Amino acid sequence: MPELPEVETVRAGLANHVIGALVKDIDVHDTRSLKRNSSGPDGFVNELTGKRLQAVIRRGKFLWLPITASRALVCHLGMSGQVLVRSKDFGEDKLTRVTVSLEKPSGEEIEMRFVDQRLFGGMQIDDLVVTEDNAPAGYFPEGEGGSLIPKSVSRIARDLLDSHFDAGSVVSKMRRRNSGIKRVLLDQNLLSGIGNIYADESLWRSRLHYDRPASEISAKKLNELIEVAKEVLREAVERGGTSFDEQYKNVNGESGYFSQELNAYSRAGLPCQRCGSAIKREAWANRSSYFCPKCQRR
Repeated sequence: MPELPEVETVRAGLANHVIGALVKDIDVHDTRSLKRNSSGPDGFVNELTGKRLQAVIRRGKFLWLPITASRALVCHLGMSGQVLVRSKDFGEDKLTRVTVSLEKPSGEEIEMRFVDQRLFGGMQIDDLVVTEDNAPAGYFPEGEGGSLIPKSVSRIARDLLDSHFDAGSVVSKMRRRNSGIKRVLLDQNLLSGIGNIYADESLWRSRLHYDRPASEISAKKLNELIEVAKEVLREAVERGGTSFDEQYKNVNGESGYFSQELNAYSRAGLPCQRCGSAIKREAWANRSSYFCPKCQRR
């Protein structure tokens, strides 16, 4: 599943192309990608056509593009979603589910294509509501995103790259959890954007076993873990995210290359780059956890 670095790479790419663009036409090739839209495919097309995309904002793994003062186009990539920006004459992209035809302020015509192999992601238009803390709702370095957030995203916690992320409050909540620290890191209602890849990488750098109860870890160590996780996420963003297959691409259809920097995830049987022990893989919560049995003792 695309995690924060992959979604941020897509957000930044979209921001370079679609801010201020006018929606001219929409082709819905597969209505399953609009299953969360309350007014159905027809309502989606009717409401979005003729609107200008005002910004591209992210919180965790969610993207939204405000289209009026109270409504926004929301996008979640799910397990395999991509948002590609193409010229009008670009060839077909397989598994394109929705095509949004745009006219940029310069007059150039482009297409924003939502591509999804496994159909866990999708698009919808949603109401904007005020954030609980009245602070800017998400990450939008190109401008002022305001304190409005889609209702469907409002339950998602702030992510580690959000300037309003409150590490002290999150650490206090972590220390009250008896669950393993990896499970806590993946709780999108506590802190958002981290998935399996970046949890394993952050825990490896912090020398923490994935199943160690959060309540048994000192506040100092948890603060260190948060700082390490921020570092991992920033490095991954700089490298365009992590691609293992064709299911994740940036808006130009290019793969990320943070996979070349991984120390734990997907490296079962390979030597730990810190101590030389073989990285171990264990089944965990319908996923896999990768760790060094020597550096990351339970």
